[in-house]
Amino acid sequence: MSEPRLVPGGADALLFDLGRVVIDVDFSKAVACWAGHAGCAPDDIVSRYVQDEAYHDHERGTIEDAAFFANLRKSLGIAITDDQFLEGWNAIFAGEVEGIAPLLARAARHLPLYAFSNTNRAHVAHFSAAYAEVLSHFREIFLSSSIGLRKPDAEAYDHVVQAIGRPAERIVFFDDLPTNIEGARARGLQAVQVRSSADVVAALDALGI
Repeated sequence: MSEPRLVPGGADALLFDLGRVVIDVDFSKAVACWAGHAGCAPDDIVSRYVQDEAYHDHERGTIEDAAFFANLRKSLGIAITDDQFLEGWNAIFAGEVEGIAPLLARAARHLPLYAFSNTNRAHVAHFSAAYAEVLSHFREIFLSSSIGLRKPDAEAYDHVVQAIGRPAERIVFFDDLPTNIEGARARGLQAVQVRSSADVVAALDALGI
């Protein structure tokens, strides 16, 4: 999967994933929390955890937290409460990705910034408050649990492109997951895989902003 050849003036808008691009995520914190409440080894939870259809439905906003946690309770084989699940679920956020805030501020002086995240209502409620300052750089944030569509589905990118109101080929999308990058490129967006903030720096430099 080759990186795009970005050129100065080659974008009308920038679109950022949130998890591991803007906000760091550490799922081991959720595992440790749940294992502590359940009295089991973290490895027991890791070996049973899968991102199944209930996980995807939760991100699309078609099931509530209680149904998602009930599914986790069954699949993980742990008898903890919804509140304990929620505590661990929200423990995954590990601060802003290093160096991203000044890069967003720099980019926002030149182009409108948008965000597009696969996420669920519980996480939205948490990170919207905890990370309000860094999220303020975005003109609009598209959330899978609000729009009912998630990456890498084609309809999700088409929805976001239409809402931004610029041609797909004039939007540069930043995401950490190869599957999401491939999905974006298939819908005509320019896309940059982010492994660290250095990848964002390189893209902004190439765009001349």
